[in-house]
Amino acid sequence: MSVERVGTLSGALGTAFALLLFAADTMAQGSDIPRTAAGKPDLGGIWQVLNEADWNLEPHGATQGPVESLGAIGAVAPGMGVVEGGRIPYLAGALSQREANRDHRRTEDPEAKCFMPGVPRATYLPYPFQIVQSDSDIMIVYQFAGAIRNIAMRTHQKALVDSWMGWSNGRWEGDTLVVEVTGLNANWLDRSGNYATESRRVTERYTPVDANHIRYEATIEDSTVFSRPWTVRMPLYRRMESGARLLDFRCVEFAEELMYGDLRKTEGK
Repeated sequence: MSVERVGTLSGALGTAFALLLFAADTMAQGSDIPRTAAGKPDLGGIWQVLNEADWNLEPHGATQGPVESLGAIGAVAPGMGVVEGGRIPYLAGALSQREANRDHRRTEDPEAKCFMPGVPRATYLPYPFQIVQSDSDIMIVYQFAGAIRNIAMRTHQKALVDSWMGWSNGRWEGDTLVVEVTGLNANWLDRSGNYATESRRVTERYTPVDANHIRYEATIEDSTVFSRPWTVRMPLYRRMESGARLLDFRCVEFAEELMYGDLRKTEGK
């Protein structure tokens, strides 16, 4: 049999095998998803990402951390990136602001100041969060800084004011929870200085894959910073250990020296 024939046959078998796996995964996905009494996917539980997105959403290598005296502690871990297409489509002027943010990340990152992380950053911070679901509304509680979001599933309205966590209106598209988030304060998107303004609109998609995994997507629109909308994608993992729960992470007191240390009264004054 010729090499070309073998290659064609191998390709056909590979395609058929992939289709079988896809069909099996689709069947498993439909049968293995927990559901509410109303038949909707039950997303309730404690979830967390397993990636390096909070260091930098884009692909990146390992680099020295912002405090050199700490050595490898605080060094930036390498990451494959979670942005569709690899790079964030910045406008030229906005890209220079990202670089300025990166240069001052040790003191200017809102996470360092214990500010609410906003959307979508709250999802991929390296801390767990809990989804609490009813037939009428959904609440997400984040361990970092005690941030909370309420997702209105029935009564949708526009954001009354801008806030750190914004205003969330949700709906179901099949088994996918779609959340439109507006009314967000300007905020950083990671520790590398990627950012968006108060003009942004975020569309999230939570799609359960099975009982313990959710496929998460967030599309960010902000014409003042980006040339087009762009999307991040990542899996969310259910925390499985016995007694898993959110712990109290009040970080405000940790940020006081950074933010107000220069106002301390010195001896003799």
